[in-house]
Amino acid sequence: MDENVVYDAIVVGTGITGGWAAKELCENGLKTLVLDRGPMVEHIVDYKTMNLDPWDMPNNGELSRIDKEKYHKQIRVGWAPKEDVKHFFVNDLEHPYQETKRFDWIRGYHVGGRSITWGKQSYRWSDIDFAANKKEGIAVDWPVRYNDISPWYDKVESYIGVSGENLGLKQLPDGKFQPPMELNCVEKELQQSLQKGFDDGRLLTIGRAAHITEKTTKFEGRGTCQYRNRCWRGCPFGGYFSSLSSTLPAAERTGNMTLRANSVVHEVIYDEKTKKATGVKVIDAETNEKLEFKGKIVFLCASAMASVGILLQSKSKSFPNGLGNNYDEVGRNIMDHHYQLGASAKVDGHLDKYYKGRRPNGFYIPRFVNLDDKTKRPQFLRGFGYQGGASRNNWSESVAEMGYGAVLKEAILKPGGWEIGMTGFGEMLPYHDNRVTLSKDKKDQWGLPQLDFDVEFKENELKMRDAIKKEAVAMLKSAGFRNVTEWDRETGPGLGIHEMGGARMGHDPKTSVLNKHNQLHDVPNVYVTDGAFMTSASCVNPSLTYMAFTARAANHAAEQFKQNKFS
Repeated sequence: MDENVVYDAIVVGTGITGGWAAKELCENGLKTLVLDRGPMVEHIVDYKTMNLDPWDMPNNGELSRIDKEKYHKQIRVGWAPKEDVKHFFVNDLEHPYQETKRFDWIRGYHVGGRSITWGKQSYRWSDIDFAANKKEGIAVDWPVRYNDISPWYDKVESYIGVSGENLGLKQLPDGKFQPPMELNCVEKELQQSLQKGFDDGRLLTIGRAAHITEKTTKFEGRGTCQYRNRCWRGCPFGGYFSSLSSTLPAAERTGNMTLRANSVVHEVIYDEKTKKATGVKVIDAETNEKLEFKGKIVFLCASAMASVGILLQSKSKSFPNGLGNNYDEVGRNIMDHHYQLGASAKVDGHLDKYYKGRRPNGFYIPRFVNLDDKTKRPQFLRGFGYQGGASRNNWSESVAEMGYGAVLKEAILKPGGWEIGMTGFGEMLPYHDNRVTLSKDKKDQWGLPQLDFDVEFKENELKMRDAIKKEAVAMLKSAGFRNVTEWDRETGPGLGIHEMGGARMGHDPKTSVLNKHNQLHDVPNVYVTDGAFMTSASCVNPSLTYMAFTARAANHAAEQFKQNKFS
């Protein structure tokens, strides 16, 4: 590639937000260079395990002892990686980081990023979320409100395909939905129980998931969900949204995108005279060649912590501590969601009922605490929601009892009884001392400083965790289910895989890094639109919000570019 070419825009990252930045910039006519630090992954062609069954893989799909060492931090999450998807998670021995306090950084370095392996849960924020910091005197105020973002939620949902149902809830705004997936009989039983047993407005709905459930012509190159629940291997049907099946092909169709894989971006280049960014510094991941690419606009979409790392490494005379960091705000206010706690139960009856396919979605119970005086919980601020599901367990219980012979052969053909469970996702507050910094002495394989995490849950989070477990148990018991058991895995921030913060939005350049358009206060042709921009965390999955803000910021950048603001 010619390093002398000056691109209209450079996008760093190809995942959830990088794909959207590329699409919007390219469709606005900007010649855009898109960079990813990992290898190329091509839709369908490189989904090498997409059709495998457990018996097609060694160890029934479990990792070998050698691989468990390679992925020793990635496997903290419990359900990943496995043999079928390990190639979409980083090798921790090759990509180390430091933990002053435990932080579970779950990552994938390849074109498409975590848009291949994400959970697809897609929920809008409300003004309850955007106004919470100001109302409670926490951290800094968001510089936007729901009405600023609502049109962009509309755009994103309509384009990616989100299935779900509108509920008219103030804490969970309605959206532009595909037909909802179906709850099964036990989930419907719990749904009815919540309506009868509680007077605080709690309810159960099917999850709002980025899956196409009704084919229309607008989803170019994509088909409907086939209910295989093998999503994280890569979907050859394009049934769920990923940048590989959707936004990157859209950018490519314009003829304006140049995509370069194996490009480790480690610095944004700053011009002291123009006070603008002029491009990025790159190390080729395969050859170690050092490169520089020029661009009039830079979008950092590398994932929250990676973008923070790039900003911290982008040092100059004007920014000796990192780009946009003259007030020591870059790397602070790191957040995640509570995860890995809740309750489960066994359910009697419904043995004459089953379900078709493997639904890649569960039920959702929206936030029902700290919404008004009636639902006030004085022990903690903010709230939580639940994701869960019910299913008929496998035949292992019968095998243990029946043992062998003709009775065993009969038993393994029949599903067991019903079980149900739910896990809570709770909001984490933005604490100024929860931060990530550059290690002073630990380097990665390219000689770049590793990130060092000093992040923890504090009193508000610990009190909320108690409430999450208590309410989960209460809901399952109220429904009359048996053997109700609460559970709480030892965990810390990061395990929810919703890491965010580090370059928050705000009104004041002295207390925030970005303005209301996701631009660096001090360098307006640099935009950060991955999770780093988040000023608070809400309790809902954040990816839909990342996409909406990215689409909004990319169109703002295109307008500014056409007005010669970045020349």
